[in-house]
Amino acid sequence: MSRICTKCKNPIPDNETLDVTAEKYPTCNKCWAEWKEYQVMVMNEMRLDMSMPDHRKLLKKHEKVFVGVLTPEGEMIDYTNEDNRKPDEPKI
Repeated sequence: MSRICTKCKNPIPDNETLDVTAEKYPTCNKCWAEWKEYQVMVMNEMRLDMSMPDHRKLLKKHEKVFVGVLTPEGEMIDYTNEDNRKPDEPKI
């Protein structure tokens, strides 16, 4: 079964091993590496303290928005709906 990256929409080869967290979205290794760099910028810019649960929750939200499974407004994207699987097509 082929997997599609939620960020770049490219196919992920079946033989490619993904990070445990990246695999649950799924996100390819290239996009996940981009997130790893970006998350440091988010933590620094927002001055997040990872010892605080609310700050960890906020970082997790940014992670989901970055990989494309959550909209910036906070709504989960339902990929079981066929209309949401084609983001390049305008919704009517």
